Amino acid sequence: MIVALIIACEIGFWVLLAAGLAFRYLLRMPRTGLALLLCEPVLEVVLLVATAWDLKNGAEPDWTHGLAALYIGYTVGHGHRTVKWLDGHAAHRLDGRPLIRPPRYGPARARHETKVWLGTLIAAAVATALLQLAIWYVGDPSRVTSLESWRSTAWRAAGIHGLITLTYWLWPKKAPADGAEPGAADRERVGR
Repeated sequence: MIVALIIACEIGFWVLLAAGLAFRYLLRMPRTGLALLLCEPVLEVVLLVATAWDLKNGAEPDWTHGLAALYIGYTVGHGHRTVKWLDGHAAHRLDGRPLIRPPRYGPARARHETKVWLGTLIAAAVATALLQLAIWYVGDPSRVTSLESWRSTAWRAAGIHGLITLTYWLWPKKAPADGAEPGAADRERVGR
């Protein structure tokens, strides 16, 4: 049941996102679009309540409950950035606004990647907190080993992402010497 609900929440996320952007840019109803985009956190609340309800009704804590905690953590850590990124692309494609891209080179790129990594740290912290609450809620140490293993999974992912982020600081990509980005001429021709 929990896996089906996670899938439903993910589908619901993209449906609400598409509807919100369509109302904002295609139908020129920005308030309605914003209201739809603001409904997205409700999906995570539904998943959280359903997971707690499942555990309350005596379900054996397993990988599905851990996955639900990681999904909620990811949404808290990266959901806003994902919506903002897609909103920028929709504004560019459907409203003619300039596309704002993240920096591509040097320390500016490293700072950007560090901000993304901080989202992963937030996701791991939220998932850990939810998993710890579930462990306390179940209250039986012999039944919660799968939940405990998901905590290490969350922090392992944050650690790997942190190492990748560190490479942007240690070996920053240098901008082309002539100031033009590689392939810029090809993109200009395609855009015409």
